[in-house]
Amino acid sequence: MTQLFDAPLIGTGPRKVLCLHGWFGHARGWGPMVQHLDKDAFTYAFLDQRGYGHRKDSGGPYTMAQIAQDALALADALGWDRFALVGHSMGGLAIQQLLADAPQRVQALVGVTPVPASGVPFDDAGWTFFSAAAKDVGTRRAIIDLTTGNRLSGVWLDGMARRSLQHSDETAVADYLVAWAKTSVLDRVQGQTLPVLVIAGEHDPALGAETCKATWLQHYPNATLEVMANAGHYPMDETPIALATSIERFLMKAM
Repeated sequence: MTQLFDAPLIGTGPRKVLCLHGWFGHARGWGPMVQHLDKDAFTYAFLDQRGYGHRKDSGGPYTMAQIAQDALALADALGWDRFALVGHSMGGLAIQQLLADAPQRVQALVGVTPVPASGVPFDDAGWTFFSAAAKDVGTRRAIIDLTTGNRLSGVWLDGMARRSLQHSDETAVADYLVAWAKTSVLDRVQGQTLPVLVIAGEHDPALGAETCKATWLQHYPNATLEVMANAGHYPMDETPIALATSIERFLMKAM
């Protein structure tokens, strides 16, 4: 693994892929999946969003537009004119923001348990619950448990929550919740005909198959849905080999 501007690079292949992490993630938090990527066919770059990982204390703004701007700056620094995008959860909305901003540069989208282009509606109780996660590691653990179907080891849940807290700024987590829940780029991306793969976790109650069918598959005429068996919201940890296989099988045809 090499680095450019503290963004990990994996592989030396001709197909370029830029990966944007989720709300509780960071550039080095893609789990065991990265061990199973094809380093000869692809080059992957993993961006830390502002306020996360090696960019803790970087300052905002913590918005989808800024993530897209930073991702384009990384692609420019790497000399990538065209590339595919992989986005997990919050990163699923960020890759669509980038598509809206620079459609001529994006070859394909892969959304992994992704936020749709319209954002995510919350009721009052849900908003209060998720908002507490910025400060409280216990709430982060509860959200991770909920979104993986209340079925996984407490040791894993504790580690995920602890690493999330360690690798993020409180203000960034609070502001990004507003960004991924309430930003919409739907009117700018709906009907785009590029290849799109949407991967939903079988045990994800919020951004699972039905949500993806009602959003992503309606927004993109060339979108395909794959349901990842035995996974919830974090297939990069839960089913890493299967996830890497699905992503690369799709991108080998799309790029």
